[in-house]
Amino acid sequence: MRLPPLNALRAFESAARQMSLRRAAAELHVTPAAISHQVRALESVLGVSLFRRLPGRVELTPAGEVFIGPLSEAFEQLTEAVATVRRVQNSGRVTVAAPPAFAAKWLAPRLHRFTARYQEIDLRISADGSLIDIVREDTGDTGNLLEEADLAIRSGDGDYPGYVVERLFLAYAIPMCHPRLLQGDHALRTPDDLRHHTLLHFSMGGETDAADRPNWNVWLEAAGVKDFQARRGPTFNQVAMALEAAADGMGVVLGIPVVAASDLAAGRLVMPFPLALRVKADYFLVHSHDVLRDPAVAAFRNWLVEEAANETWAVPPGVGPLPDPDSVNADSGEERRAQSGGN
Repeated sequence: MRLPPLNALRAFESAARQMSLRRAAAELHVTPAAISHQVRALESVLGVSLFRRLPGRVELTPAGEVFIGPLSEAFEQLTEAVATVRRVQNSGRVTVAAPPAFAAKWLAPRLHRFTARYQEIDLRISADGSLIDIVREDTGDTGNLLEEADLAIRSGDGDYPGYVVERLFLAYAIPMCHPRLLQGDHALRTPDDLRHHTLLHFSMGGETDAADRPNWNVWLEAAGVKDFQARRGPTFNQVAMALEAAADGMGVVLGIPVVAASDLAAGRLVMPFPLALRVKADYFLVHSHDVLRDPAVAAFRNWLVEEAANETWAVPPGVGPLPDPDSVNADSGEERRAQSGGN
């Protein structure tokens, strides 16, 4: 028996599973008209009606109800078969995607420990700005959350339905500068001393400072500093550039300690004041439910979680208790581990 076209079967399966031509079109990245055309073509081949077309919605016919169960199971088996073949092809290779600043400033300086332990694993790192939720929202990008990687480190709220989600770090913002700014005529001793120093900013999605974190105005208000022109000072379009400028002594930046961990550990950066404000976007490890079947991927995941757990600068010494997130900049949410199809 000759099977109907695969595209037509896929269009019906998606529309029947979601009971919506529009949602099926979004899932398959086509138009609703294309889904409707494929379903009608399938009905013509089979010689039966699969949907009742009602105003604003569709319903399965008895034939459609009989067909959808086995068809969905068949697509699940096909998906698993393809994944199995890819795991065989890519055995020993692990692709990890991470936000650019996190990849450059936290992940890269530690990779030598992983490669020394697992010399047989072909590790590939992709620094991808779309893994920052605020950028993704601004650009309207709704593609694959993993960006074709086995594992993704994301900066966001952790709400990623259909994926396994593990929080790596809480995030908060705190002033950072080169140690020499703590000396001299205008040494940084109190927050009010910032008037004599350059404030460094960074932009994401066209906004000065990131919308998901406190900016200098918010921090200065929390510190009780009045009548301060916080917008003065240069703006960088990459977090890593702003941190590097601060480490070179150019000024003071509101940085996330875990991202600046290598510079803090080396003494290139210090935190002159203990006031830290919560950031809406924490760092999460995100992956599909079956990817850890690959021993190489599982090895990297385990190593990454171990490194995160041992990170000294996750909560640096000397930093006081974090303020109630609701009082300053909104809570980032409880840790979520997504279940298949939802949280």
